[in-house]
Amino acid sequence: MKPDNKTNTIKKKILGVPAKPGCYQFLNDKGKVIYVGKAKNLKNRIASYFNKSDVSPKTTALVSKITDFKVIITDSEMEALILENNLIKELKPRYNINLKDDKSFPYIRITKEPFPRIFSTRKIIRDGSKYIGPFTEAKSLKSALRTVNRLFKIRSCSLNLTTLSISSGKHKICLDYHIKKCDGPCEGYQNELDYNQMVKQAYRVLQGKSEDVLTELTIELNKASDELRFEEAALLRDKILYLNSFNSKQKVEGLSNTLKHQDLDIFGIASEASEGSTTILMVRSGKLIGKRGFDIVLPPGASDDAIIYAILHQYYNSTEELPSEIVLPVEPDDSLLLEKWLSEKATIKITFVYPKIESKLKSLLKMAETNALFQLKEKQLQKMKKEGNIPYSLEALRRDLSLPDLPKLIECFDISTLQGTDTVASMVVFKDGKPKRSLYRKFIIKSIDYQDDFESMREVIFRRYKRVKEEKLPFPDLIIVDGGKGQLSAAISSLKDLGYSILTSNKSPSENVGASDRLVIIIGLAKKFEEIYDGRRNSRELPIILPKTSSSLKLLQQLRDEAHRFAVTFHRERRSKRIISSELLDIRGIGGKLTSKLLETFGSINKLRNSTLEELQSVVGLHRAKLIYNHFNDKKDD
Repeated sequence: MKPDNKTNTIKKKILGVPAKPGCYQFLNDKGKVIYVGKAKNLKNRIASYFNKSDVSPKTTALVSKITDFKVIITDSEMEALILENNLIKELKPRYNINLKDDKSFPYIRITKEPFPRIFSTRKIIRDGSKYIGPFTEAKSLKSALRTVNRLFKIRSCSLNLTTLSISSGKHKICLDYHIKKCDGPCEGYQNELDYNQMVKQAYRVLQGKSEDVLTELTIELNKASDELRFEEAALLRDKILYLNSFNSKQKVEGLSNTLKHQDLDIFGIASEASEGSTTILMVRSGKLIGKRGFDIVLPPGASDDAIIYAILHQYYNSTEELPSEIVLPVEPDDSLLLEKWLSEKATIKITFVYPKIESKLKSLLKMAETNALFQLKEKQLQKMKKEGNIPYSLEALRRDLSLPDLPKLIECFDISTLQGTDTVASMVVFKDGKPKRSLYRKFIIKSIDYQDDFESMREVIFRRYKRVKEEKLPFPDLIIVDGGKGQLSAAISSLKDLGYSILTSNKSPSENVGASDRLVIIIGLAKKFEEIYDGRRNSRELPIILPKTSSSLKLLQQLRDEAHRFAVTFHRERRSKRIISSELLDIRGIGGKLTSKLLETFGSINKLRNSTLEELQSVVGLHRAKLIYNHFNDKKDD
């Protein structure tokens, strides 16, 4: 069918389409649905695809594939909106923006029954139960449930408790009652009113709205104290302390006071070609209670407002808990209809917010967008890894540290000592993201005979890169020292003494050909909090903190741990040899040359101590063998 004839046929069919709300589906020549849309007026909406001349590249590409269409008439545009989302989710059309979510995230469920239960679930049942979530991290969910169970005596049984079953004595108390984790509603020891008041408090805590709960607990504490119920008062005090601790862990610095009474979802998006990601930050009563991320499949030429529309449409269709305000980077398509739909769904007024000036909301939006970009880049890197195009972890490291070039050659240094004795250093080398053991080096620290990690690092860096400079050895793309600001400063000082310059911009090191002018990239990795101190940054700037799951951090940790292992092994060898040497020199007739020979042969004091006379004789002869053998065996007898 020629394009003109195809278009004419479709236009004739459009004449029979009613001017009513509903959904439309565009089909290709194979009868497959390639796009789903909704409209207030189906006839006008479908016709607009074929009558406009100034259409977007996306629409042009879509129209060229359309050979037929189907419509579903609804009673209202709101019904069409809901149907559209369900059809997109079911059919996954090529030209629709699709939110990919293959995971079934858990929720906390508060059941709808006389004595509600609180537990985690991945299945939403529309029976009046309340749901908190979703939780993207098991740690957050467990922490929330642990807090509820610590603060409130919520029953853990699955008994069907009714007034009749309780009064008839059908149920018996369990262990939870005896260990004071439940007040025994199953036998009528706790009435329904008191129990449900406790559940309401638990629900507010899970929502992040714990200020009024704290107030109520404080009132109860004061009352218990006045009435000399000291044991109960002590329990209430512990609850208050625990709840305050839980709250402090959830707070974002400076957020609680600024947005104290607001519930927010903040959406950040990042897109590139046909791929995209979104991150949703969930804030409830001044507390950041969760984060959720999605990958997005994008059709060609998708606009930001269309992307936001699709994300909101699909995300909130399957999400139970909605905030009063939703923070967005741009206004979505059909924003008024979306606000109306969400308000009806949540039974509260929901407003879209688009922060333009610098503010706390703008900062949160930037945070969400940064997370979305990281997620997108991580996805792209995973794809590269599978395709084998580049060393995945190296590209991740280049991105996260803003390196000008791929760090194909990395050298990492560590210091090892024990109470200032036998101080040694190690250097491990990774080439193309993998250990290059033939290039590993050991160093015996010579400049000091006491414990000083900074001076030790200064010495080893000076010795290493003096040799690199003199022998014109390959210079690393990245230098790593194990430690924080002090070790990094010592290393930078040595490099500057050698005539090297520290890179302070994104200028490529390879741009300077002279070794003395070489622009060096060097970082320090502090173990306690995995803080990265970048030699290119001002010392007063905060360190870089990479996500614990990032491939780049894992590579840095692998380098640091390998350098540590190599240094510790060398240090133990040195210490063992020193101990052997010291003890052997105490034996009359055993000198330095003979000691070295024994060290080389036996390696450790234990092996030498447990060797036979014949083994010793084979190395040093019978006379000296007897001296050594008798020395160690006399000590055993003692």
